[in-house]
Amino acid sequence: MRILRYPGMVVSILLLALTALAVAAPALLAPYDPYESVGAMRLAPPSWEHLFGTDHLARDVFSRVVYGARLSLSAAGLAVVAGVTLGAIIGLITGYLRGVVDAVVMRFVDVVIAIPGILLALIVVASLGFGPVAVGLGVGLGTSGAFARVMRAQVIRVRAEEYIEAARTLGVRGPTILVRHVLPNAARPIISMAALELAAAILAVSALSFLGFGAQPPAPEWGALVSAGRDFVAIAPWLSILPGVVILVVVLAVNRIARYIGGER
Repeated sequence: MRILRYPGMVVSILLLALTALAVAAPALLAPYDPYESVGAMRLAPPSWEHLFGTDHLARDVFSRVVYGARLSLSAAGLAVVAGVTLGAIIGLITGYLRGVVDAVVMRFVDVVIAIPGILLALIVVASLGFGPVAVGLGVGLGTSGAFARVMRAQVIRVRAEEYIEAARTLGVRGPTILVRHVLPNAARPIISMAALELAAAILAVSALSFLGFGAQPPAPEWGALVSAGRDFVAIAPWLSILPGVVILVVVLAVNRIARYIGGER
């Protein structure tokens, strides 16, 4: 297989396969209950028995990281789905209709793009309340403007193709042209961009969780795990470092695969 020529891709795929397993069946990877203490071993350093050590409540940190994958990646996935869906709909409609609709709607999109994504996410979380769903929707709204811009550009390109003109000449209605002809031919760059945005969404979700806007304790969300270790960084630095390393590794793996999908080798 051609993909075997790229060791970085193989490693990234294996890492994401393990991450997917942690999301789908965390009990297969986690040796302990993430919410229960494992005895009197508070702040125990990493060992073969506890790969990431234990926290101040004697809970196994590795197990908490494994179970936290579902919370963090679900929120990041929701962010990408929300951003792609909203952005694609806006870009599809404005790019096809053009005119006044395009001019007015895209000015609103420019405003959304101008607002820092993390600030927009905070506004949404403040409106909807804390939790992974609110965080995911907030991050997704922040990325929707970029998706709308890319989709609009692709739709304008496809709209000028001869087969679109032929479909109009044959009397095919606008919505049918959009769904059957324009969308399939304009969607590929969006798919590549969505893969890249997933890596950014994981970081954004973790950052908001670190600030306390994600799942509330004792939920083992990745950003919250990094945050919880701050109080013990002088005596137990692994509490923050190791969950942070996991976030970094997953983000790099997602980014590597996204670059491969986008055509970069």
